[in-house]
Order: sequence, then structure tokens, then C-alpha cells
Amino acid sequence: MKDILEAARDNELFSGIECEDFAEICSRLSLKAVRYKKDEIIMLCGAAVTFIGIILSGEIKIIKEDERGNVSMLTELSAPDTFGDVLACAGIMESPVTVMARSDAHILQIGSKNILSLCDKACAAHRRFVENLLRAIARKSFLLNRKIEILSRRSTREKLLAFLDFYGRGEKLFRVPYNREEMAHYLCVDRSAMSAELCRMRDEGLIRFDRNRFEIL
Repeated sequence: MKDILEAARDNELFSGIECEDFAEICSRLSLKAVRYKKDEIIMLCGAAVTFIGIILSGEIKIIKEDERGNVSMLTELSAPDTFGDVLACAGIMESPVTVMARSDAHILQIGSKNILSLCDKACAAHRRFVENLLRAIARKSFLLNRKIEILSRRSTREKLLAFLDFYGRGEKLFRVPYNREEMAHYLCVDRSAMSAELCRMRDEGLIRFDRNRFEIL
């Protein structure tokens, strides 16, 4: 368990918490480390939200499936990212999304029942933990707004340009964290149409690409 807690310290939820306080705050939280195989379900859509997850190793993806079976990928996360925090803090009882292991993953689960309730001593470590949690949620809200901005573009090309601009962050050569299928899910477009548009953009001299590596020309 010691190695697990040391890995968890890299997560933003424990930022600024001193070593001597870290052990105390962990003793007050309900912690459980669980290993998942690739493509295994971590949290199923419609299931009760009982924990906040910290990724100790590996990658996960958060997906949404509509009534017709169409899948949209909302985001992809890796260590030491956090998931389920927005749902837990919003008091949402059932998960509206499915969380799946994108690779073999090791997840630290923090029981969400009393996570926002300060302990009897109202210790500084717990207050700092809650502050970090709220800051993490605010950052995710910003990223969600950015995705909405990308998806609001009318054409597939406009969505791709906005997507590449966001992940490029001003660099000409960069990588995106998705394969083609995942990109199509993220952008809510047909994969074949998206691939064809990427090829047209390449032929027009706008971009070069090799798998998930892109260059803006």
C-alpha cells in the first residue's frame, strides 16, 4: 500500500499536502486500489457513482453511447489524472458515461460518500484536498468548454482545424493522444469522412501526418 500512496502523491488532488499530513488524510478517506485489463469496464453508464478514481498507471477512456448504439469518446486520460470527481461533487447518483480501460490500468478508488465533508478536526490537509478537488473540476470545465467550441464548427474540416490547433498549442510538429477511430469519436464525425478530409488537407499542402503525429504547414 505504501507504493500505491507514493504514486498517488503525484496527483493534483494531493498537491501541497505535506508528507506527515498525507498519511493522515489517506487514513480518513476510503481507499482501494484495483487493477483493470485493457477494454475492461471501470464504471458503467447507469451504475452508481461510488468513488473518485486516480489513475496510478495506464490509460482510460470515457465514452458515451446513444440510443442507436453510436459511440462518442468524451476524453482519454492517463496517470496521474482523475475521473469521477465532477459526478461525485455534483451529487449525481448514476453515471451518465462509461469509463473503460484503454490499456492495462491501475486505479486508486477514493470513496465519494463523505469526500466533501471536512473531518471533525477540520484539518488543514482535508481543506487543502477539497481546494485541490474544486480546482481540478474548474480545469475540466475549461477543457469541456474548449471541446464544445471545437464541436460547434460546422464542417469536418473546420472541426479538424480547431482540434489540431488546440492540441498543437502553437507548435508545428506535435502528437495527438488519439488514433483515427478515437479522433472520429471525439469529433462526432464519420471516421471514413474524417480520414478522407485529412487526406485532402494533406494533398492541399495544409498538413502532414503519420498516424497520430501531425505537422502544420
